[in-house]
Amino acid sequence: MTLEFWTVSGAPSPWRVALAMAFKGLTYDMHMLSAARKEHKADAYLALNPRGTVPTLKAGDHTLGHSIAILAWLDRMHPTPPLFGQTPEDAATIWQRTMEIFDHLPPATSGVLSPIFFDGATRATDALHTAADTLRAELSYLSGLLADDPFLSGAHPGAADAVAFPHVRLLQRAIDTNPQLMQALRFSALPADIAAWVTRIEALPGVEQTFPPHWSEAA
Repeated sequence: MTLEFWTVSGAPSPWRVALAMAFKGLTYDMHMLSAARKEHKADAYLALNPRGTVPTLKAGDHTLGHSIAILAWLDRMHPTPPLFGQTPEDAATIWQRTMEIFDHLPPATSGVLSPIFFDGATRATDALHTAADTLRAELSYLSGLLADDPFLSGAHPGAADAVAFPHVRLLQRAIDTNPQLMQALRFSALPADIAAWVTRIEALPGVEQTFPPHWSEAA
């Protein structure tokens, strides 16, 4: 059964699905939509996903349009390797970590990155400093999860890693492309334990292919 996948370059929600499919070694047909041209709001796409959001994953007659639901579906359809662990205890732990990251990390990173990437911020305002403090607290939570395990999901990469990685990697992108502003916000580099986790994720087969195409185009 062919998997069809609709995404927007650099959007964190579909990126987490692409990572999950990479962790599982799955192949898929990708449809890259242009947010600038509002292709995700076009009638043809709205027929697939009436909310006009990404990602969308289609498998035969079955279509899903929410990243977390897609992760759960992928794990049932392709259980090895698992995204949510092997035991009920594993599943409960990974689901809790996944949803805590889903609830708190995206708004924390957006508070820092949206003004930089989308609003052209060039100086460290009081609002950006406050947002940076919030983001540091969320990174501290990730560091706590990595204290005893190589991945946020435990011994192996899983759903929690797929949800967190795009946001952390976008933070690294901001550090690389806006070093002076990020230094002013006390983000000259990722914390060492999180940077090591990023390196472990990036070394996994297929992960490099999930990176936003426009990053290489802009290089």
